[in-house]
Amino acid sequence: MNVILLDKVENLGNIGDLVKVKPGFGRNFLIPQGKAALATPKNIRDIEARRAELEKAAGEELKAARSRAATIDGLEVVITANAGSEDKLFGSVGPVDIVEALEAIQIVVERGEIRMAHGPIHDLGEYEVGVHLHTDVNATIRVRVVAAD
Repeated sequence: MNVILLDKVENLGNIGDLVKVKPGFGRNFLIPQGKAALATPKNIRDIEARRAELEKAAGEELKAARSRAATIDGLEVVITANAGSEDKLFGSVGPVDIVEALEAIQIVVERGEIRMAHGPIHDLGEYEVGVHLHTDVNATIRVRVVAAD
């Protein structure tokens, strides 16, 4: 299936690129999310005419993501959790817990933007957690998990 990209898509292409994708990826993700349109001759002409407008909107999104990254990068969040012997948690600390901890200090981050490379946290300690704000913008926060009294 050939589509033309309306937005920059990681590992796929930039605005206005004509790419070949698997039908399910195009039909179920790219087109419904507004990231691509079918590559018909009419759509290609329309998108070329709107290219400057699309690139300007993408530039504004990138600028907003960079400003969010400047406020988030290097931040430390403390999460209290119930822990047993040997500093093991009863349960785990995941993206939802991190989002709630950030909301407590008035920083809005979506659950899908949290990147936990090693999965949920199961032990007390300090961890580096990535925040993926945009295709080109990533930030890192420090999550400190402490035992509840």
